[in-house]
Amino acid sequence: MTSDTSRTRRRFFAAVLMIVATGVATARPAHTHVNAAVMWNAIATQAFLPTQGSNPLGQSRTYAMLHAAIHDALNAIHQRYRPYTRGLASSGGASHDAAVAAAAYGILIALIPDQRSLIDDAYEAALALIADGPAENRGVAVGQAAAAAVLDRRLNDGMAEAFATPYVPTGLPGDYAFTPPFDEPPLGPLAVAPGWGGVEPFGIDLNAHRLAGPRSIRSLAYALDFAYLKAIGEVNSTLRTAEQSEIARFWYEDSPIGWNRIANTVLRQEDVGLWESARILALANFAMADGFIAGFEAKYDFRFWRPVTAIRMAATDGNRFTEPDENWSSYLITPPVPDYPSTHTVLGAAAAEVLIHFFGDRVRFSTTSVTEPGVVRHFRGFSHAAIENGASRVYAGIHFVQAVTEGYKQGAGVGRRIARLLPPVR
Repeated sequence: MTSDTSRTRRRFFAAVLMIVATGVATARPAHTHVNAAVMWNAIATQAFLPTQGSNPLGQSRTYAMLHAAIHDALNAIHQRYRPYTRGLASSGGASHDAAVAAAAYGILIALIPDQRSLIDDAYEAALALIADGPAENRGVAVGQAAAAAVLDRRLNDGMAEAFATPYVPTGLPGDYAFTPPFDEPPLGPLAVAPGWGGVEPFGIDLNAHRLAGPRSIRSLAYALDFAYLKAIGEVNSTLRTAEQSEIARFWYEDSPIGWNRIANTVLRQEDVGLWESARILALANFAMADGFIAGFEAKYDFRFWRPVTAIRMAATDGNRFTEPDENWSSYLITPPVPDYPSTHTVLGAAAAEVLIHFFGDRVRFSTTSVTEPGVVRHFRGFSHAAIENGASRVYAGIHFVQAVTEGYKQGAGVGRRIARLLPPVR
């Protein structure tokens, strides 16, 4: 490594530490000490940015495992909350920050190896701030043990099988068909992760979060949903406002990245302590990971077609109130998975419910998005953000309204259940 490269990387991580420490403009005055759980959450988000738009499922699982390991490492040093993986040896006198760094490093280097340079530099920078000696060594050991325990627990959780499961369209009206540009080479034919609903949840019983299913394509209610989506979600819609178009682009960002940015912002803004931050980040990410699992189980169970297919093939749906448009295109590209429910909405509602459980729903915050650079949107509470997040999929023309409303219902239920996990130890 050249000296110039080393200096550049050191400056980058110094800037990261400063950003995490100082927070947003509305935050309280920062402490000199950086919250290590919040810092590693920011590092993980940085590592995920190259995969934006390509693997939100993997992001959700990795974020959840990352924060499970951080939470468990801290609670092996001083147990305040129930751990995710039990049986980790206690380690009094260990450095908290070393434990968090080692736990985070163990998970991230195992699951995002192509970001090794970034992760290595972050780890070296974090340990350089800790005095050498027994406390650091014990912290590293407990962090490594926590990461290993979480990796072992999730080793056969069904992730590999989720992508190996084939999807075969029937061609029948209402059945999900491959959508452009994922319907032909070089990107298709593609339907992503048909088996993701079989991945082991982090904290929910799937039976408690199942949905009733989409409406009949022959119903009047479906026709009304169809007509609204057709008008507002079309690429050159005259109904969609400029702000609605901005909202569609803003929330097009992968949910795990966007909602971790929100959680990170609020934890800094509200000056939350290390143990509490570790628990909240673990639960918010369990909720999103389980939201994807529950949502994908429903997606590939009901296999409901996307708006672009429904509108182009409306002549086949048997509904006299729907009118086809063979040239209709959505405002934004439709992701290659079935319509019902909108898992983007599921994840937003799930994360919001966890944050509401801890902070209430009147926390004002601002956030940004990598899919709408330079734009800052402001919210008066978590449900405000989650509702706008769901509506964005309708404005984008990629989900029917029912997929969004049912997705919100499912996600809120998942979030409320997850928020009760990892309780305080009495």
